Amino acid sequence: WTECAPILVDVAMGRAKADLVVRGGKWVNVHSGEIIPGTDLAIIHGRFAYCGTDASHCIGPETEVVDANGRYLVPGLCDGHMHVESGMVTVTEFTRAVIPHGTTSMFIDPHEIANVLGLPGVAMAMPVNVHVQMPSCVPSAPGLETPGATISVADVEEAMTWQNIIGLGEVMNFPGVAVNDAKMAGEVAATKRAGKTVGGHY
Repeated sequence: WTECAPILVDVAMGRAKADLVVRGGKWVNVHSGEIIPGTDLAIIHGRFAYCGTDASHCIGPETEVVDANGRYLVPGLCDGHMHVESGMVTVTEFTRAVIPHGTTSMFIDPHEIANVLGLPGVAMAMPVNVHVQMPSCVPSAPGLETPGATISVADVEEAMTWQNIIGLGEVMNFPGVAVNDAKMAGEVAATKRAGKTVGGHY
């Protein structure tokens, strides 16, 4: 962001020209809940530099101009919680299916992958714009299943240093939390030390 900020400001002010301008769309403002007609967007280096009623000052001889003809301009949608592997596909195949429909970011808990492959499986589930919650209960039913891996407090501590790990995933072992089980307490403590969120399933 800091590297792009000066050029974004220059385009917004008309001092530089955009790579792409989309004109005459209906902006779906997900913050205000409004649909705002007559909206132009100016984009440079894959980032939005201008959103408003007239982006003509952002157009230069090399700028591609697209007429939206009143179509909706929708920001990328974020899926707030999911388990990709429950769909029986890889993260790559899942993104191939959902991106054309507008989902550009996902927050996943790869619990089932971790149950089979452990920490390497969690690392495998982290392409761009997939924000991962570190699985907290692997195995999910200790002593009642034969998983391929076990996630330890040390694993959680390590994962909390990874860039796309945003917090601790579903804390399904609520009895362990209630009785201050060492593994659950250790995972929660490691997450809080890293300044990240502790998730639940509601």
